[in-house]
Amino acid sequence: MDTKELLKKVRKIEIKTRRLSDHIFSGEYHTSFKGRGMTFSEVRQYQYGDDIRAIDWNVTARYNEAHVKVFEEERELTMMLMVDISGSENFGSTTQFKKEIVIEIAATMAFSATQNNDKIGLILFSDEIELYIPPKKGRSHVLRLIRELIEFEPKSHKTDIAQALKFLSSTQKKKAIVFMISDFMCENYEQTLKIASKKHDITGIRVYDIREEKMPNLGMVTMLDAETGRTQLIDTSSKTVRMNYEKYYQDKVNYFKESFRKSGSGVVNTRVDESYVTKLLSYFKSR
Repeated sequence: MDTKELLKKVRKIEIKTRRLSDHIFSGEYHTSFKGRGMTFSEVRQYQYGDDIRAIDWNVTARYNEAHVKVFEEERELTMMLMVDISGSENFGSTTQFKKEIVIEIAATMAFSATQNNDKIGLILFSDEIELYIPPKKGRSHVLRLIRELIEFEPKSHKTDIAQALKFLSSTQKKKAIVFMISDFMCENYEQTLKIASKKHDITGIRVYDIREEKMPNLGMVTMLDAETGRTQLIDTSSKTVRMNYEKYYQDKVNYFKESFRKSGSGVVNTRVDESYVTKLLSYFKSR
């Protein structure tokens, strides 16, 4: 993709997702995620009704008059976007690939955080960490993240969510709001998620395609595994083959839901042909 085409694509995504974040998500995001706690603001004279536990005894002794410490909510947060860029994200049977929806969701979340003056960082992962951009503020930083989401080419096409979560825990020492966007077509990350969610506020956003849920009866079909690159001749007319595939797919979905539920993390499921806006708003309001 040449520079002109890339900038055009970035601008198109910015216009669409910024409008969403400006008018819909910024308020919901602000109220859904609290700051790290209360931070000291000032000392003022004691007023009737003030909590006596807030009295600053040093200042009170100095002025011979009661003074209290005033605290306010520390609003600034760090948002980490963890985006799966493995081979299975390049699947799409309707009007868009999963990857395109993933980019839009990530961009919308990033602009929502910018509205709140928060820092945003990015982790692109497959079965390894493909790219890490440390958290920073500002529109130009968000546009850089979008550029990477659009044009970055992964070295691997496989998925390892546990590896990505370990990297998150090792790099983010302070609490972060984490959105992990993937199709979650892998397992063995439940324990790592439990550990990471003790420190961070994690939400898994599962993006999937309607054609992934059931295997259609099309006779003998050559199928490509996007993550391994292997092709295989599959007899889709076999009821057993179709049932085994559906069980395999459903097992992965159930593992995702159960792992996130047990760790106390949030879950959003959005299909490529559905409105992710509706799904995310509903999620924010339920928090």
